[in-house]
Amino acid sequence: MLVLASAHSYRLEAFHAAAERLGVAVVHGVDAPPAFAGAGETVLRLDFRDWRRATRQVVRAARARPFQAVIPTDDASVTLGARLADALRLPHNSIESAELTRDKYLMRQRLAEAQLLTPWFRLFSTADDAAQVAADMRYPCVIKPTCLSGSRGVIRADDPGQFVTAFERVKNLLETVGAPAILVEGYIPGREYALEGLLRQGELSVLALFDKPDPLEGPFFEETIYVTPSRESRVVQSAIQDCVARAARALGLREGAVHGEVRVNEYGAWLVEVAGRSIGGLCAQTLRFTQRADISLEELILRQALGWEIESVEREGRAGGVMMIPIPGAGTLLGWQGEDEARKVPGIESIEITARPNYPLVPLPEGEAYLGFIFARASSPDEVERALRAAHRRLSFQIEAPLEILKPTA
Repeated sequence: MLVLASAHSYRLEAFHAAAERLGVAVVHGVDAPPAFAGAGETVLRLDFRDWRRATRQVVRAARARPFQAVIPTDDASVTLGARLADALRLPHNSIESAELTRDKYLMRQRLAEAQLLTPWFRLFSTADDAAQVAADMRYPCVIKPTCLSGSRGVIRADDPGQFVTAFERVKNLLETVGAPAILVEGYIPGREYALEGLLRQGELSVLALFDKPDPLEGPFFEETIYVTPSRESRVVQSAIQDCVARAARALGLREGAVHGEVRVNEYGAWLVEVAGRSIGGLCAQTLRFTQRADISLEELILRQALGWEIESVEREGRAGGVMMIPIPGAGTLLGWQGEDEARKVPGIESIEITARPNYPLVPLPEGEAYLGFIFARASSPDEVERALRAAHRRLSFQIEAPLEILKPTA
């Protein structure tokens, strides 16, 4: 197997463990600058931005050690994964479908053409004048980059003044990543959910449906708690599943993991976005399958990619959940307290603090990370949610605010 991930991905270790359990050899295709590109026994260093060079490297490596599947694990690797699988003649999503999931404007166009519920949307450039754009806008609306993920750069505006501030903020962020396009779309009210699934020849198998109990109303959209199974009615759950399945078909997704974000209101289920990869960060640890709870999400993904039999996609009997610990403000993480007390909360399974001490913290909308993850498991979703909140209250983080730069006076 060739498993693709960015250099600092949380997912490589989990996929490696799943592969060892299955007795499958894995090569990790890791994003690295061209100066470090080269092949190794278990690591293949690739430049994800130079897909032609990366393809040549992988094809050469496959001559000595043929790959049976290519697995993209994050947004940065989705399009490259499709290109590599295409070159190796392995089952894969089309290159076009992968590109559609990575461009929010193109995705909106395709979903509108497929007659899914879609907010109004318009495309702008970082060269556009924010005040002029704001004067011709409907409110509330959401300003977002077309190419970033994890709610990075996504800001709600309720009036022209807020719009100008948000637009300029997104422009400044995009200058750091070299991207010029900004999508503005109507704000979708309602509760938000996440669906995790597997596609095989276009057929969707739902692995989990997560409630997001905290309201995501803006101005920023930092995700916190995921809990599964969903506490919504069968009607709502069916509408979410149908929304993701229709969106996957419209975008041309047919194989592998799929992660969908959906909002539901009085008009129905609205797709926020869908990705041709599995859930991000460490959140996959929430999911275990079969009544023995001994199958991981990564193992299901590997089995599906290899065309092996999957015993069951039924989740374990207990409820599970994760809290992505938000960054409260910019600064330097000095340390934290309360972890031992938080672990004692009934239902808490583990706590993973992933932020490193003495390193700068950047909150949303510019940032793309969390302080860490809290995992809980209990007999009901309500118990899981209570455990996550109780554990979070016991944690305290010491963050030193950034030094203020004083401008010289005349």
